[in-house]
Amino acid sequence: MIKKQKNSGQFYGTTTIGEKGQIVIPAEARKIMGLKKREKLLVFGIGYDMLAFTKLSKVEELTLHLAAKLEFIRKIIKKSKTNKLI
Repeated sequence: MIKKQKNSGQFYGTTTIGEKGQIVIPAEARKIMGLKKREKLLVFGIGYDMLAFTKLSKVEELTLHLAAKLEFIRKIIKKSKTNKLI
């Protein structure tokens, strides 16, 4: 499971989408997260208008975290079907 880190939930500022569709990650966020030039990031869409970024090197950790949440949701659904909650 992903451990809560001191940058969790931190607000780093704003960014603007440039003419070529590029964005700049604020310097403080890059420093704290250890992002380097040319490092690969995965970009996920969340809902209709949210994006999430993760280092390619951390995708396994992210996948395990999401899988754990999925199992929790499955248990709730199974319990609600068993109890016939309406």
